[in-house]
Amino acid sequence: MHSSLSTSSADSPLLGLDFSSAPTRRKPITVARGRRQGQVLRLDGLLAFESLAQLAEFLSRPEPWLGGFDFPFGLPRELVQALGWPQDWAALMAHYCGLSRAEIRATFAAFCDARPAGGKFAHRACDLPAGSSPSMKWVNPPVAYMLHAGVPLLLQAGVHLPGLHEGDRQRVALEAYPGLLAREFLGRRSYKSDDRAKQTPERLIARKDLLDALEQGRSRLGLRLKLSHSQREALIDDGSGDRLDSVLCLMQAGWAQTQPGYGLPASFDPLEGWIVSA
Repeated sequence: MHSSLSTSSADSPLLGLDFSSAPTRRKPITVARGRRQGQVLRLDGLLAFESLAQLAEFLSRPEPWLGGFDFPFGLPRELVQALGWPQDWAALMAHYCGLSRAEIRATFAAFCDARPAGGKFAHRACDLPAGSSPSMKWVNPPVAYMLHAGVPLLLQAGVHLPGLHEGDRQRVALEAYPGLLAREFLGRRSYKSDDRAKQTPERLIARKDLLDALEQGRSRLGLRLKLSHSQREALIDDGSGDRLDSVLCLMQAGWAQTQPGYGLPASFDPLEGWIVSA
């Protein structure tokens, strides 16, 4: 069982993090900062980190926060068992993060090659309800590499990962997934692309519709997003959707803050982890 909310996180500042395993100036890691007041979640600002080292330094500061992070915190149990890897989360992460990306790709490709068409990948229990990509995918999106780059940063910073890893309970990291919240309003409509040529008027309209819904509090999370005019423009103008994704993760963290045990199922698999609000 997971303990209910500690007082430290009940009114902590909130973070939402859109992650890249290879951040650059052109495509930085984006962090939305905010604070919840009742059912209103106010966006305080957006930060950009051009390197993993910059993010590590930020996460290691002793300021309290509760954050939603857009990368997987675990691998499918089916995959781990098939590969004969450790079935304890900390031992598994130490093993996995000690591999090179080339080793990960070769290992996972061999696993997929041995399986029938239509069932190549192993999935975590949270993938179906969240609609998320399997955490072993190494392309489109390369979430396996995001896990490989992201989890060590959280461990190095000494943060608390509920149900997975005991850490500083003033700084609590939850796995988030912006697509889960976006699909609630947009269905299969796309609202973003990293390819400038695909940053179409249709995707711009989808971003506006998504923000309208968040500001009106129409989601099942029961929170209303509060933005300034300039913040709204900045979110709409970002065709890559990275800023908006960080805000979607922020909303998921805000919902978790209102729930006993952060809204995580009491019986989720402590090897796989769980996506908050799935």
